[in-house]
Amino acid sequence: MNVLVLNGSSKSEYSITLHTALYLEKKFPEHKFHFLHVGHYIKSFEKDFSPAINAINDADLIIFSYPVYTFIAPYQLHRFMELLKASGINLSDKFVTQITTSKHFYDVTAHKYIQENCQDLEMKFIKGLSADMDDLLTENGRKEAREFFRYVCWCVEHDIYETLPKNPVVSAHLPVGTAASSQDKKSGDVVIVTDCAKNDKQLNDMIERFRAVLKIKSRVVNISDYPFHGGCLGCFNCAATGKCVYKDGFDDFLRNNIQTADAIVYAFSIKDHSMGSIFKMYDDRQFCNGHRTVTMGKPTGYLISGNYPAETNLQMIIEGRSEVGGNFLAGVACDEINPDAEIDRLAERLDYAITHKYIQPRNFYGISGMKIFRDLIWLMRGLMKADHRFYKAHGLYDFPQKKKGTALKMYLVGALISSPKLKAKIGNKLFEGMIAPYKKVLSSDCD
Repeated sequence: MNVLVLNGSSKSEYSITLHTALYLEKKFPEHKFHFLHVGHYIKSFEKDFSPAINAINDADLIIFSYPVYTFIAPYQLHRFMELLKASGINLSDKFVTQITTSKHFYDVTAHKYIQENCQDLEMKFIKGLSADMDDLLTENGRKEAREFFRYVCWCVEHDIYETLPKNPVVSAHLPVGTAASSQDKKSGDVVIVTDCAKNDKQLNDMIERFRAVLKIKSRVVNISDYPFHGGCLGCFNCAATGKCVYKDGFDDFLRNNIQTADAIVYAFSIKDHSMGSIFKMYDDRQFCNGHRTVTMGKPTGYLISGNYPAETNLQMIIEGRSEVGGNFLAGVACDEINPDAEIDRLAERLDYAITHKYIQPRNFYGISGMKIFRDLIWLMRGLMKADHRFYKAHGLYDFPQKKKGTALKMYLVGALISSPKLKAKIGNKLFEGMIAPYKKVLSSDCD
């Protein structure tokens, strides 16, 4: 079987993820592996996509190999997917899977993004391998990689793949009405970050209505005008210095023009089940802030043109971004259902959140995501010095093993309920003891 590995890492042969594919090549010599470093050479593929087409046509199985960056695949692979779909190549009945390495921070949304786009192309998608960055260094990790590839080979041999979803209904793009703008805006600063093209009338109309009905002063930053030198290289230069290796001034632009705002609203048209490659580059380049939630406490909102109700993975990404970042998600207004009312409600909620400094406690998306980062930064604190200082200063190292008193209490409670005689003797007193501190709060004048 001819296996084509599409390496989406900008690090080319230095990619950790790539080495899992190289390991499989070594362990399965009966198959011919070919490697295309699409991430590193994305600029070349933008000029001439034919080498990719030729390699894909010759392959029996395609493996997308990449590190997880900011909830999805890196910008470079994002851009390659756009080029692949625009090429018009017939990929129906072509088998495809994926291999990623990460610390399992939203690897599910990254995998789903690749799956959705491959199934758009009517490819025969096989669920991929999500490995930890260190898995290949362990005996169990190598075993899992081997078993994964054996499963993939079995799927190809027996024509087994994930069921193709029904084509989603094309977005109606309901028209957006105009609204009179109040000249008496409240002081404040709401920044609208967008990649809106001049000819994208629908998204422009959504932005204009939002700015008109919003009671607070706002401004627009169009990132498509920013002179990016490239996508994130994953070089970790910023981990110690706080400065990006690129000399395009993006990190200063981000800190001085975006992070100073009272609230951030993102506006884009859905492209290939995501926000599009320009926004992905913007997101990846924010790594110059490391894994620090530097905008926590700032409310956020979204103006989205497209069939957002059908994009469940994108919905998870947007909620996850806000939750991990410690941002109150004031709402997502799309043009699929009553856009005028949705935009107006977003403006009202954002005004309330800014005025009252409203912050909601994190849910599972935020808590679990931050715990992954907490453990990662602690382990890598010698390298990621700026992140380490931030986590210490904000009390984010909330390791549960430090709560020795709580742990001891749990041992005592465990011993009590393990004995049928003691449990029967205690009766409801155990539960009464558990809720006693809460009753104390209710009976006091605590806020």
